[in-house]
This record gives sequence, C-alpha cells and structure tokens, in this order.
Amino acid sequence: MNYLLENQESQRLYYRKVLPSDFTAWLPFHQEPKSTQYWEGLPKDPEIACKEQFQQIFHRYDNALGGMNALISKNDNTLIGLCGLLVQEVDGERELEIGYSILPEYWRQGFAFEAAHKCKEYAFSKQLASHLISIIHIDNIPSQKVALKNEMLLEKTTSYKNNPVHIFRINA
Repeated sequence: MNYLLENQESQRLYYRKVLPSDFTAWLPFHQEPKSTQYWEGLPKDPEIACKEQFQQIFHRYDNALGGMNALISKNDNTLIGLCGLLVQEVDGERELEIGYSILPEYWRQGFAFEAAHKCKEYAFSKQLASHLISIIHIDNIPSQKVALKNEMLLEKTTSYKNNPVHIFRINA
C-alpha cells in the first residue's frame, strides 16, 4: 500500500518524497533545541540526528511503511517541513500515524495543521485506514493543539520509544 502523498497539494503546500538533497535544508530543524526538546533518546549532534532521521525516512519508503513527505511552499519552492502517514507499532497494535514537523522559521503559521489535515483527508479518501493516530509527547502542547484542531481526540497516555506520549485518534 502506498501511504505517500506524492503529487498532492494543499492551499500553500506541494507534497513530494524527501530527497537526499533536502538534508541541508532540513538540518536547521535539528539545530534548533526547541524542535526536539520533548523527545528523549535522540542524538545530541544535529548532523547525526538529521542523518538518522533521513535513514529512517528512506527505510520506510523502501519497506512500504509510509513515510514523511517534503512540504514545499507553493510561494517560493522552499522546504517548510515534513509530514506524512507512518505505519507504527503502539502498545502491540499496528497503527497509521499522522506525523508532522515544521522548520522553526515557519512555526506558528498554520503549516503543521494544513499538512496534518491533508494527510487525514488523503488517508480517509483512499481508505488507507479506519482510523488514524498522532503520537505526541505529553509536554508538546503545540503539536497537541494541531491534533485537536485536526478533530483528533486524546485517547490514552502511554510510553512510546521510552517517552511519555499522548495518543490522539480520529475514526474515518
């Protein structure tokens, strides 16, 4: 099953696969301490953290586990962030997650919601899942607000990759 939103678009964004050449444009995400302040277990070195994230993205592509899409501004063709549908294992259950990360310079401009909403619409219109989740650290209030605005409801609190998280869910 193809979970990627290749060639999709929303009001301000184009969606495409992440390319190795996006590394330099994405590195500032890992250089900003607030980007990853909630998540334990990530490499402290921004370059290593970015390399590991890209390896994970390409692993997902190669193994049909969904993946992040590059979010490209229609305005100036720059990389704004990453968002996608990710096959995850949470508490022993296979789930389809809406994941999103935005470059710091584009925070608080509605891009995370726009991208997450597009993922939700795409997944349900293509009948990729009967429900979707978002896995969000319990202290990450901005991401929780995005999930709530995307009509997701807090279902439970659990541990995911040694981090305390809220699981937000929406049914088709």
